[in-house]
Amino acid sequence: RSSHKIVSDALAILENLEHRGAVGAEPTAGDGAGILIQIPHEFLKEECAALKIKLPKPGFYAVGHLFMPRDERLDAHCERVWARIIREEGLEFLGFRPVPVDNSALPEMVRETEPLHRQIFIGRPKDMDQDEFERRLYIVRKVVSNAVYQAYKGRDIGHYTVSLSSRTLVYKGMVMPQYLPEFFPDLADERMESSVAVFHQRFSTNTLPQWRLSHPYRFLAHNEIGRAHV
Repeated sequence: RSSHKIVSDALAILENLEHRGAVGAEPTAGDGAGILIQIPHEFLKEECAALKIKLPKPGFYAVGHLFMPRDERLDAHCERVWARIIREEGLEFLGFRPVPVDNSALPEMVRETEPLHRQIFIGRPKDMDQDEFERRLYIVRKVVSNAVYQAYKGRDIGHYTVSLSSRTLVYKGMVMPQYLPEFFPDLADERMESSVAVFHQRFSTNTLPQWRLSHPYRFLAHNEIGRAHV
């Protein structure tokens, strides 16, 4: 049974995982944290309607959370790559939604590397079942990633696909767990409902903190993770 309480409880538990998470020289700088939930259809339906994006019924569209370059030219190019490849793979590009963030709690060293946060919406063809849709989304993600990688000869321009699915959605950032719902106001919205939540605070052992690594799980999680469910 979906509810906002599942999301808020998961965030409360995540905040109490601080004994495992890494903290930088500044107490508000860490390796990052994130949460995976079911797609909150009613929330996204209303938010997208305000942007003139009409979402189909649940299961007939996917939502991706993207990190995008702050450079306007690079950002525009990545948007064009997404729209082109989605259509080439026989899917429907529905539009982008800017994800609101409040980065006031982040230290300057983290804000300097922060990407843009955007959600992308992709329609499922009527003659395609959901499992095939998920497989096609995986291909889209890989082809887009490779296209961007090759276009910039492997240079990290700030583009990364946090998640892309017709079932789940990930919010993550290089923030301390207690700041995650403040950083993403979406998560504090009562319309944000799910019947399951998988959360994680990253504790790096052999890599430096990076936005794209702050919550490494797109499908499931292991090791230092937690789950909240009905």
